[in-house]
Amino acid sequence: MKNGEFDFSDGAPERQRRTAPPARAAVPVAVAATATAATTPAVTATVTTSTATATATVAVTPTITAATADGAAAAQTAASARKAVGAAAGIAVHVAGLDWQAIAAELAAHGYAVVPGMLTADECVAMAAQYAQPALFRSRVVMSQHGYGSGEYQYFRYPLPSTVAALRQSLYGPLAAIANHWHEVLQMAPRFPPEHADFLARCHAAGQRRPTPLLLQYGAGDYNCLHQDLYGEHVFPLQAAILLSQPGADFDGGEFVLTEQRPRMQSRVEVVALQRGDMVIFPVNRRPAQGARGAYRVQMRHGVSRLRSGARHTLGIIFHDAQ
Repeated sequence: MKNGEFDFSDGAPERQRRTAPPARAAVPVAVAATATAATTPAVTATVTTSTATATATVAVTPTITAATADGAAAAQTAASARKAVGAAAGIAVHVAGLDWQAIAAELAAHGYAVVPGMLTADECVAMAAQYAQPALFRSRVVMSQHGYGSGEYQYFRYPLPSTVAALRQSLYGPLAAIANHWHEVLQMAPRFPPEHADFLARCHAAGQRRPTPLLLQYGAGDYNCLHQDLYGEHVFPLQAAILLSQPGADFDGGEFVLTEQRPRMQSRVEVVALQRGDMVIFPVNRRPAQGARGAYRVQMRHGVSRLRSGARHTLGIIFHDAQ
């Protein structure tokens, strides 16, 4: 127990800080920022996995888009392009073409950013099916046994599956630029190198050698308590989650929830609406906010509301490794 604020469950398989403070709901904010296709650039992306290095050059539109009438056609085009170059290289191209200035602005304004269609429908189905392949994972956690909620999740082992490795590697670079800006604003000393391999070397030197990307599985009645994913001394301040199941078809309920606690204020809640394949980027534990006297730290937690029916799978991408 630290200042009565964080509860570390004895015997927990990972060091995660989980609390469940009372909060009042606020209206959720949707992300909507687009770039025109007339200025579509060609992006070259390189992805190194445990077995190979893939390079691809594909025309992409830098964008964060809300759902539109052309959404289905755009998703089909993206899926076809992804198949042509392979999932890992296609993911890297997709990430390179995102409007990272808009993503940074959404994170600064609301504490999260949604990227629609980060994975295709086929990739979501294939990723969720990996939950039944125990050889891919280093550990399984039943949340009710540790007071984390209800449901379960599994941490991938090294080497990571190629899709997971591609997401972790390609997302890290642009997120590191945002993270460094946050730490500069908050006058926090740690800075993050541009390459994920260099940051992982820092983690491993401190004894954080266990991979943290994970698959989460929920059934009817399951939920995930508000928490922060902290696994040791070295913490990368941003993470991502991708919904692998379709709301309304595969499950009902089970909304992704964020809370933020500002100094001397009650907690604020965001319920983030996601569709299958959408990615939400959000802080691990804190983010900067601007006040009358300058920037200050806002404490963040995330969780999942109770699933009313069906089954829900989520892929979590955390960039620091665990002790």
